[in-house]
Amino acid sequence: MKEKVLVVDDEQSIVTLLKYNLEQAGYEVFTAVDGLEGKQIAETMNPDIIILDLMLPKMDGIEVCKQLRQQKIMTPILMLTAKDDEFDKILGLELGADDYMIKPFSPREVIARIKAILRRIQIQINTNDEGQDSSPVIVIGDLHIFPEKYEAYFKNEQLELTLKEYELLHYLAQNKNRVLTRDQLLSAVWNYEFAGDTRIVDVHISHLREKIENDTRKPVYIKTVRGLGYKLEEPKAE
Repeated sequence: MKEKVLVVDDEQSIVTLLKYNLEQAGYEVFTAVDGLEGKQIAETMNPDIIILDLMLPKMDGIEVCKQLRQQKIMTPILMLTAKDDEFDKILGLELGADDYMIKPFSPREVIARIKAILRRIQIQINTNDEGQDSSPVIVIGDLHIFPEKYEAYFKNEQLELTLKEYELLHYLAQNKNRVLTRDQLLSAVWNYEFAGDTRIVDVHISHLREKIENDTRKPVYIKTVRGLGYKLEEPKAE
C-alpha cells in the first residue's frame, strides 16, 4: 500500500511540482488549495504526512496545525513558508509542526525529509508488530519511555508527543546526565544539516518541558547548561 502525502498550498505551481515528484517517488498524493479543505482532508483521509503551507486562504497553516493537534491528530507536519520570519517559523513549531522549509526549496530535499520521517514510523510499526520488547523501558523519576512502542508516560499518563518531540526526549534519556549541545541534538534527532538553526531545538525543549515539568521556569528534568546545551537528569528528592 502506498504511503499517503497531503499537500496543502494555494500556489498551483508548487502543488503541481510536489504532486508530480512525490508520485514519481511512489507516494499517493492528496492536495488542497486552502487551509479549511486541507484540514478536512487530514481529518478524513488519514495521511501519513502533511506538507502544509504557512500562508493559506480561509484558514492559515498555523491554525490548521493548531486545530489538528487539539484533536490529537499527531500526523507529522512539514510546514512551508515563503517568509524568512522567525516568529512565524517558531510559532508553527510551538503549535506542533515537526519541521519547516523556506521557499524556494528542492523537491529532492522535501522527499528526503519525508522519507526520513516515514522510515522512523515504519520502524515503530514493524517493532510493534513483532511484539518484541528488545529495548528496555527507560525510567527517570515519573517519566517512563517505551522505545519499542515509541511511547512515553509521565505520572502514568501517556504524553501526546509529535514524532520529533518523542525522538528528542528519547535521545536525551539515552544520554541521561550528559550535557548535549544544540548542534549535537540537531545532528542526532534531525540528522541533517538544519542550516545551523538551533532555535528548533530550543522550541522542542520548551514543548517537552511543558509536558513533564511542574514549573517550566524551574525545570527538574530537562536542565539548561548555560553556554553549552541541555541535559536530562533524575529529579532530586525534595
